[in-house]
Amino acid sequence: MESDLTERLNQYRILWIFVFFDLPTDTKKDRRNYALFRKNLQKDGFAMMQYSIYVRHCNSRENADVHMRRVKGFLAPKGEIIVFSLTDKQFGMMEFFRGRDLKDRPGTPQQLELF
Repeated sequence: MESDLTERLNQYRILWIFVFFDLPTDTKKDRRNYALFRKNLQKDGFAMMQYSIYVRHCNSRENADVHMRRVKGFLAPKGEIIVFSLTDKQFGMMEFFRGRDLKDRPGTPQQLELF
């Protein structure tokens, strides 16, 4: 019974951070900024969900806040960038499709936790 409650609470404690972006690629400098932004996302543990949509799993609100601050620290100088979080429960309600076929939801990445 207690593990059921813990599991339900974790669905609201665990967060997913999403970064949506539309950056210009008109000039060489724009392309460099685009590539640097993507590399910084990947270095911080974000994975590409779709083109220009990256996602990262976080075990707590505090951990999510750290990664959201990091993203804000390396924002590209031009373009549109959206950063937001969803609870694990909300993420679990998302439906993924390839064409008209329902697609499997991306798995939760394995992360090492130190106490």
